[in-house]
Amino acid sequence: MKFIIEHLEKELYDWCLIEYEHISKIVGKENLIFTNVSSKDVWKLDKYGIVHVESFSDLDFDKICVLSQYAEGGLSQEDAAKFDYFLFGGILGDNPAKKRTNELIDKLKKSGKHYGTRNLTDKQMPTDVAVFAAKKVLEGAKISDLKFVDEVEIQIKEGESTVLPFRYVVDGKKAVISEKMVEYLRKKKGF
Repeated sequence: MKFIIEHLEKELYDWCLIEYEHISKIVGKENLIFTNVSSKDVWKLDKYGIVHVESFSDLDFDKICVLSQYAEGGLSQEDAAKFDYFLFGGILGDNPAKKRTNELIDKLKKSGKHYGTRNLTDKQMPTDVAVFAAKKVLEGAKISDLKFVDEVEIQIKEGESTVLPFRYVVDGKKAVISEKMVEYLRKKKGF
C-alpha cells in the first residue's frame, strides 16, 4: 500500500511540513510519496518519503483511489487489493469546504488511468488524520468502528484556546493530532 500526497498549497507551509512528517510516522517513509512539490522544497520532504516535483497524474501511477469526503462509496479493507495507491490532497480545508479534491479527480479523468473514489465519512479531516483513518480501514477496521469527533479544541494558554473545525479520529481517549502541531498552534495561535 502506497499513500500519495498531492501537495496543493501554494507553498510548503510549516503546518504542512508538520502534517507530512506525521503521515510519514503513520505509514512509514517507504510507503509515502509526495507529488507536485516545488523543486526548492524537495530537500525538506525527502526524509519523510519519496518526493516528485511532477503531479501524480504525470507519473507512472495506476490503480489509484482518491479519498474525498464527496465520494459516494466508503473505503473498505477490500480496496487494499483493488488499488495500488491511495491519493490525498495536501491541503488545509476551508470551512465550508471548497471541494479542491475534485481537482485530483479531474486530472485522473483526463489521464485515462484506472481510478476510483472513496470516502472516510462525509466530513473533512486534516490530511494526516485522513491517512491514519484510511490505513486503519485498509488494515481491517470498518469506518463504523472508528470513533470521531468533529472538532478539537487546543488550549493555547489559560483562558485562551483555538478550535479546529474538522473531523478527527479518536484513538484510545485522545484525538489523533501531531504533538508538533499542537505546539505549533500554541506558538502561532492558529494557522
